[in-house]
Amino acid sequence: MAMKSLPLSEVYALLEPGPVVLLTTRAKDGRANVMTMSWHMMMEFTPPLIGCVVSNGNYSFAALRATKDCVIAIPARRLAAKVVRVGNCSGRDIDKFAACGLTMKPAAKVTAPLVAECFANLECRVVDTRMVAKYNMFVLEAVKAWIDPAQKNPKTIHHQGWGRFAVDGRILTLKSDKA
Repeated sequence: MAMKSLPLSEVYALLEPGPVVLLTTRAKDGRANVMTMSWHMMMEFTPPLIGCVVSNGNYSFAALRATKDCVIAIPARRLAAKVVRVGNCSGRDIDKFAACGLTMKPAAKVTAPLVAECFANLECRVVDTRMVAKYNMFVLEAVKAWIDPAQKNPKTIHHQGWGRFAVDGRILTLKSDKA
């Protein structure tokens, strides 16, 4: 088999770790915002720690840094068009919840809102900012999790770059020695 060179600008599409999510924040002035995010990873099971990259050029960056809390809302495939719309505009210019047809719900432990249309919402607190200055990477701890039981077997979307997405497929269950 002959290998072919791949441009380094396309590497991220090969390693995209998980589903596209929506990250919500609420600034100190009370204004809520939502952004599309796919650069995140699980770092630990208990407590659930999540690493996420939020560019310092994103409108949400300042609110996340100031309030040290957010919500990671996980949308199903049916929300794909809205997720892309959220990602293609800025909260500096518009109310993205209203413009993109998303509903805010109050969270229990953080100031950022839940997204009612998503099948899961994770209320998170920033627990480590040591990598923010260099990499724009925040370490979050999920402090409360919500699931919508009405959304049965939701399929998540996974960004592959430049408007291309994969949708979760068939699930395999294989023997594991770990519980």
